[in-house]
Amino acid sequence: MGFWRAIDWDRPWLQPYREDGQALCAALDAGRSVASALNGRAAIDVGAGRLEFVDMQALPADEAYEAFIHRTGHVPTRDNLHDFFNGLVWLRFPRLKRRLNELQAAEIARAGIGPTRGALRDALTLFDENAALWQAPPALAEALRERNWQALFVAQRDAWRHASTVLFGHALLEKLCSPRAAITAHAWWLPAGRGVEDEALSWLDPQTLVSKSHLPLPVLGIPGWWGDNERADFYADRSVFRDPRPRPARNTPAR
Repeated sequence: MGFWRAIDWDRPWLQPYREDGQALCAALDAGRSVASALNGRAAIDVGAGRLEFVDMQALPADEAYEAFIHRTGHVPTRDNLHDFFNGLVWLRFPRLKRRLNELQAAEIARAGIGPTRGALRDALTLFDENAALWQAPPALAEALRERNWQALFVAQRDAWRHASTVLFGHALLEKLCSPRAAITAHAWWLPAGRGVEDEALSWLDPQTLVSKSHLPLPVLGIPGWWGDNERADFYADRSVFRDPRPRPARNTPAR
């Protein structure tokens, strides 16, 4: 059975991707590769032309993945679930994916490729793989900062009607094909008003990314996203909904 047939497009977190995703699955059913199926849906301008998805073998052995994309406008793609969702996010949020790629390529050009990525490239990769773009009332954001799960998901449950959560990370989307309560996104709280991509682009810069100001959001706790969270004891699982870390004691000058 093809890997794509296990995707349940009725899941709430997949709704931003459903139209493109189902079309891609139909192309895969017809025998096309993931890259070919994505090219059939893509109309992404990368400045010097149209973005293309290509077989992973097109990536030279001596060139970094992100640098290759920036240089050629080609995204090396394998026939697997991870790259399927990566391409799907490119279709849905092309400007944000382009910005991440530009920052990655600039850092590679500046520092080269070493044994570790460095703080900025680590932050860019984590955003690309695991970010959630979260527009929510300030009271919800404060409850999440405090890890006050009862306030966030129970006492203020109705406030989630005024929140929008879009899963951007393609590894996060892949993991949720086998849902389990412990799956946690790096949620970036965004102002409401403009579209989520515009808001994310307005603050996406190296300093913000390396500040690690994202918030850990167990996504199956979101009201309406998972039937089990209607149970009163769902949020009592401390292996998932962890207590906040103790704040370090402040040094008090001796008197």
